[in-house]
Amino acid sequence: MREVRSTGRPVAHVARDLGIHKEALRSWVRQAEADAGERDDRLTTAERDELKELRKEVAELKRANEILKAASVFFASMPE
Repeated sequence: MREVRSTGRPVAHVARDLGIHKEALRSWVRQAEADAGERDDRLTTAERDELKELRKEVAELKRANEILKAASVFFASMPE
């Protein structure tokens, strides 16, 4: 990534020199640009991490909510 950014060489040339696929390098460069605040068309790494954690938390809360709903139905159906 540094090679592409500092020299201005095309991604395809740098990727070939490094022996990696040009689209992999292009993706890494774009992510580095997003992390540096130079792009607003993709999430930063920190935002991706936060989104992943929030999705996990939402899933846990949904499971807990389902358990509470089931418990509520169970206890509501018990004879008094």
